[in-house]
Amino acid sequence: MDIIVCIKRVPQTAEAKVEIESSGKDIVKDRLTFDMNESDMYALEEAVLLKEKFGGTIIAISLSCSDAEDTLRIALAKGADTAIRIKAEDFDELDGYKTAQLLSAVIKDIHFDVIFTGCIATDDAYSQIGATLAELLGIPHATLLTNIEVIDSISHVHRELEGGLQEHIEISIPALFTIQTGINVPRYASLIAIRRAAGKEIKLVGQNEISKDQLLLNTQIEELFIPPVAKQVKIITGSPGEVSKELAGIIREKGLI
Repeated sequence: MDIIVCIKRVPQTAEAKVEIESSGKDIVKDRLTFDMNESDMYALEEAVLLKEKFGGTIIAISLSCSDAEDTLRIALAKGADTAIRIKAEDFDELDGYKTAQLLSAVIKDIHFDVIFTGCIATDDAYSQIGATLAELLGIPHATLLTNIEVIDSISHVHRELEGGLQEHIEISIPALFTIQTGINVPRYASLIAIRRAAGKEIKLVGQNEISKDQLLLNTQIEELFIPPVAKQVKIITGSPGEVSKELAGIIREKGLI
């Protein structure tokens, strides 16, 4: 089984102070750490599990700048056979549709049975790439997978729906699936595997292979901003008398009495 996994390198912002850069269209990244997008880790692991069961190859693909080559090498260390980096620096501002177009331009010439992507990127939260890419390639797809089993070219998958519901569907391959976190337990890359991956070649694809004239950009970022604080919670501490006095003062200040 030949599998393609689309991977994104994202900043880790959960415990970091996020600031908007002077252009107003991006965040300051020089003090942030980067890693593979969380749901992409699960997508890669699911690809490796299928490869271990059925054999075949895994190609990891990333539309990114050169910094992401370390992330692709981690994918190689975890079980991908080859890696391709589409040179994001060769192209202008990227939205979800343009990203899917660039991925499609490269993938259409590669044989595959399954394409895996993460269900969402933690930096922009578009959740558009997987479904859009499937439509551009003309293949069926399913999103938010929590389980997959392939039997005789038919994939039996479970999807996560709202309200805790699960949907079971059957899709013939080739097909694309977006993977939900928790579908498996991603493995760690061993030191030996990391060292081997360091010597592997990463194929580069840029504007010489993909014409800009064939790309469409539907959206542009006008402005990033920190959401204004609309509601606040104040915790009052002290003795019952002190708390009552301060609470009464707040109520009076707000004009409620």
